[in-house]
Amino acid sequence: MEPLTFKEAQRQVDAWISRFQEGYFPPLLMLARLAEELGEVARVLAHRHGKKPKPGEVEGDLAEELADLLFVLISLANREGIDLEEAFRKVMAKYEARDRDRWSPKHPPGP
Repeated sequence: MEPLTFKEAQRQVDAWISRFQEGYFPPLLMLARLAEELGEVARVLAHRHGKKPKPGEVEGDLAEELADLLFVLISLANREGIDLEEAFRKVMAKYEARDRDRWSPKHPPGP
């Protein structure tokens, strides 16, 4: 299976949403959905790594919850006309430049 690019993921999400009359949710509703999905990620992590999971609560599937979050994020990017590949390249360049010396490298550079 070939790696999925952001462009392809954005096309797949758009193809799915375009099948329905209602189309993309308005931006503030998408923000609420992002918060909801992030809460589900938090619940799984709290269950997995927290001190006291609720008795009888099923841990949940972290991969599925992250994918749900990604779906909503991609939907928001599509709605707002954002190319996530381009945006991701820019943010990685920002982190490379800004945080190059911020953390301890695993393998120090050679002489």
